Amino acid sequence: MPTHPPRKRFGQHFLHDQNVIDRIINAIHPESDQFIVEIGPGRGALTLPLLERIGELHVVEFDRDLAQIISEHCKNIGTLHIHCADALEFDFCNLAEKRIRVIGNLPYNISTPLIFHLLDQLACINDMLFMLQAEVVDRMIAEPGSRTYGRLSVMVQSQCRVQKLFRVGPGAFNPPPKVESAMVRLTPHETPVAEIINHAAFATIVRESFNQRRKTLRNAIRYLLAAKQIELLGIDPGLRPEQLTIRQFASLANYYHTHMNQ
Repeated sequence: MPTHPPRKRFGQHFLHDQNVIDRIINAIHPESDQFIVEIGPGRGALTLPLLERIGELHVVEFDRDLAQIISEHCKNIGTLHIHCADALEFDFCNLAEKRIRVIGNLPYNISTPLIFHLLDQLACINDMLFMLQAEVVDRMIAEPGSRTYGRLSVMVQSQCRVQKLFRVGPGAFNPPPKVESAMVRLTPHETPVAEIINHAAFATIVRESFNQRRKTLRNAIRYLLAAKQIELLGIDPGLRPEQLTIRQFASLANYYHTHMNQ
């Protein structure tokens, strides 16, 4: 395959360690009847073995030069559908009538907003498997009361089961990133962990709660709910946001949504 220098502005770190590639493919466990979409195929480290196994694959690649290279490299292996687009704005649900699987070695500089973008499209997603910065994965799986528990933890766990699969060292990539990486699986909940009446209201409460995380809940969301209203829900307004469970955030959001226009 022709060489393509990694472009810093795209956050490109190309996976090259064959042992890691094999572990990822085994974790994905692709089957021929599945509709799989890869974000950021890069030089094709995952694209090629996936095509060899399932015969048809969709990829979303922002770098048009890479898209052209990988198209030529894969033309005799299977059917590769390349979408030259920004994954942060891409409509994944418009790709197929069936539920899709989304995988990829995500650019670390856009990974968190990309996760939020995909959470908004969970109605058409079966599961997601991503290589991310290990710190981001640790935030995803964090529990209430921990220093890493925050907005990302609450928003992801409220909608998905999160499984940290394995860590990957910098040497598996070219160029090596300055951080450890980790593979994670996100599977949408079949049964909600909490009743959320309005997801926009939930997102607002969670975002404002953690906007200045050292503040108490009383001060963090004082423009949304008064301390007395928080107390009515059986929640101590003197708690810090990182001490609240997902169900407590849902209670706050449901009350806010119900009373915001009254």
